[in-house]
Amino acid sequence: MKVKVASYNMRKAIGTDRRRNPERVLQVLREVDADIVALQEADRRFGQRAAVLAPHLLDEHGDWKAVHFGVRAASMGWHGNAVLVRRSAEVLGCEAVHLPALEPRGAVMVDVGIGGQVVRVVGMHLDLSGLWRRKQAHAILAHVAASTHRYPTVMMGDLNEWSRAAGCLRDFGADYRFAETGPSFHARRPIARLDRIMVSHEFAIDRCGVHVSPASRVASDHLPIWAELTA
Repeated sequence: MKVKVASYNMRKAIGTDRRRNPERVLQVLREVDADIVALQEADRRFGQRAAVLAPHLLDEHGDWKAVHFGVRAASMGWHGNAVLVRRSAEVLGCEAVHLPALEPRGAVMVDVGIGGQVVRVVGMHLDLSGLWRRKQAHAILAHVAASTHRYPTVMMGDLNEWSRAAGCLRDFGADYRFAETGPSFHARRPIARLDRIMVSHEFAIDRCGVHVSPASRVASDHLPIWAELTA
């Protein structure tokens, strides 16, 4: 099985020019052209926390469908975490993962049937505090380990970890390998590897990187990261 995955903190579609433009986010996603995408900050923060990428925009501008977690009617995801998959893919199961936090934080887990096999995807956006990041990493790892079924697994998202090998990276690194994608923040001058893709031992990482284009430099303050995997 070959699959291309990507992670993108889309910042509620507010670009580096401070304008909200969901169409620009979709343009960047089309450029990356991944089979599975983990999004962070995909919903508005207040009110109904409605999805920034409205269903009609997905229908008109891409080959993806959003995984529906059934938490809030207007939201795409859970605490801003969302997952897009190809329209041809089958969503076999999905759930929101509650995380310990001082402010609202969560993760999502999806089992996707693609290419005749099943991929488990975990999307996350971790805390600014190192202590809470480690607690959240432990909660995610425990949740996946407690699952009845085991599948090749990809974990990805904005970990908010500035160190290169410490903190929650050490926790995830005990069982998962990191794709060496490179710095993705800030979009105009990337110096930090806040966004990460991590894979279980079933996957080989064929290629990976950060997607840099004129559109990605302005669509959000993060650049999307991607990896091509073989299982």
